[in-house]
Amino acid sequence: MRAYERLLHYVTYGTQSSETSGTHPSTPSQFALADELVRELREMGVAAERDGSCYVYAKIPATPGLENKTAIGFISHLDTSPDAPGDGVKPQLHPNYDGGDLPLGESGLVLRVADFPHLPALRGRTLITSDGTTLLGADDKAGVAEIMTLAERLTAGGLPHGPVSIAFTPDEEIGEGADLFDVARFGAAFAYTVDGDREGGVEYENFNAAGASVTVRGFSVHPGSAKDTMINAALVAMEFHSLLPACDAPRHTAGYEGFFHLTDMKGDVSEATLSYIIRDHDAARFAMREDMMRHAAACLNEKYGEGTVTLTVKEQYRNMAEKILPHGEILEIARQAARDAGVEPFTRPIRGGTDGARLSFMGLPCPNLGTGGYAFHGPYEHITAEGMDLAAEILSGIVRAFAAR
Repeated sequence: MRAYERLLHYVTYGTQSSETSGTHPSTPSQFALADELVRELREMGVAAERDGSCYVYAKIPATPGLENKTAIGFISHLDTSPDAPGDGVKPQLHPNYDGGDLPLGESGLVLRVADFPHLPALRGRTLITSDGTTLLGADDKAGVAEIMTLAERLTAGGLPHGPVSIAFTPDEEIGEGADLFDVARFGAAFAYTVDGDREGGVEYENFNAAGASVTVRGFSVHPGSAKDTMINAALVAMEFHSLLPACDAPRHTAGYEGFFHLTDMKGDVSEATLSYIIRDHDAARFAMREDMMRHAAACLNEKYGEGTVTLTVKEQYRNMAEKILPHGEILEIARQAARDAGVEPFTRPIRGGTDGARLSFMGLPCPNLGTGGYAFHGPYEHITAEGMDLAAEILSGIVRAFAAR
């Protein structure tokens, strides 16, 4: 079965994660896909299990005579982003796509070349989209499908291989995919998350990341007698934000440039809150950004009184390059596998995080591989059947290379 055919099946499972549930997994719907994958793996003859927190673990024993080869693994996540509707996905196939603007069902949305300049390069392929009313779910069910396609190839016996581990995780989209991951149970020396964009991507640098919450406590009195007395919490919150560099925002940054991103704000005269994420690839600049926010809070407390502004910063993950670069051979193996598949490999910094970032600091060096998809987390998400074929072939090439070492 081709990888895209699996994708068409997997996206029918609604698996959005939730940032507010407080459970593991964050949504019970993820269990259904996890159990389906366990069923399929067992039908292939693979020992697979799903634990109570919705992690799927599977191991494919080495081809006889290759048992002493380095054990490697592949990981993808079950959940889809809560940023757009994810239930009732109706995947649409567009064979021999002409590379131009494409209406998404009857939603009124149009996949436009003006917005996505890479589209002409996909001319002649089979393009897969949603109908515009939901996201597609290729992030990361494309990765799941490609790993399952690899498992089918390995169990068919035509590809000599060392020990291979597979895992599917819940809640990656809300930053909790590695929370309960059992590295020892997974049983690999190195792994690759299959969770990137277009095929050929070999990524090993991600943001250092933190979340920040700002609480402003005001002093509310009648506005007619407020002279030198009132502290308007909403206005102080605006003042806090104005102390951050205006151009250090997602809209104005790319590549290795970091940012402050205001994700939520609410309040009135008495109390106001701001929520931020802080991102930077460089550890020193990342620390400087945290210090800048602390300095802004201190300045406002000096101006309006101690306790007016409370800043809480919680670090979320770190740049995995620190743990992966000492094992540069796993990057070169992936790049050569891409070349062997006829794809020119590329590397660019991940402007976000992956399970692999945290897993690398848990002792499992874990770069990220492209799946063939584009425009994740929204109704314009798309992927091609041919790109998925190439991504699956790259996984096979990696297995082949480790078996030959």
